[in-house]
Amino acid sequence: MLQADVFESAAGEIKVTPVNHASLVLGFGDLTVYLDPVGSPDRYKDLPRPDLILLTHEHGDHFNPDTLAALLMPQTRIIGSRVVIEKLEGAQAEQAEILARGETVDFRGIEITAIPAENISPERLKYHPPGVGNGYVLRFGGKGVYVSGDTEDTAEMRALEDIDIAFLPMNQPYTMTGQQAADAARAFRPKVVYPFHYLGGAENEVFATELAGEPGIEVRMRDWYAEG
Repeated sequence: MLQADVFESAAGEIKVTPVNHASLVLGFGDLTVYLDPVGSPDRYKDLPRPDLILLTHEHGDHFNPDTLAALLMPQTRIIGSRVVIEKLEGAQAEQAEILARGETVDFRGIEITAIPAENISPERLKYHPPGVGNGYVLRFGGKGVYVSGDTEDTAEMRALEDIDIAFLPMNQPYTMTGQQAADAARAFRPKVVYPFHYLGGAENEVFATELAGEPGIEVRMRDWYAEG
């Protein structure tokens, strides 16, 4: 069974459940938010169905229409970047809307802002071109949660403020190195940061080593690949 970490906020508990790779579930009071759900729907069988699904971009390890179809409820809202929302059809499309980078939307008291998610190194631009993907900052009960999507350490990431919980990717060569991610964390200083999206390497361990003893930043290592 998937295990949740619990954080206290002014509006009640925030539950963070790592699922697999870049998929995670956030519980805010009586609301449930899924981030980039992919893979077998059985991964989510012990979790509440989503009130909101946030999609960062269209790559197969972040977006799967069959998974969405199995998880979608009539009341579920889908928010995502244009590149992924335009791939939806039928009920999925009817329940979805595009959130452009820099824009903010309120979902039942959760403030959601789209942040650029992209490569910035010239040799990596082909993986996640500028102007395509989203990361998200969610604010609820006085807490800020940042889910990066697939990205390097953009200026927008490094300029974030008041982030309590962050999720940073570090698989090579597609996103950040562990060193890059650690440098980014030192810049915007999340109180708790989870390395995720690290399949195929040990960049998460580099990240944790780099931030060991860093005042005010706790690295939480979780096994995002327990289910293979």
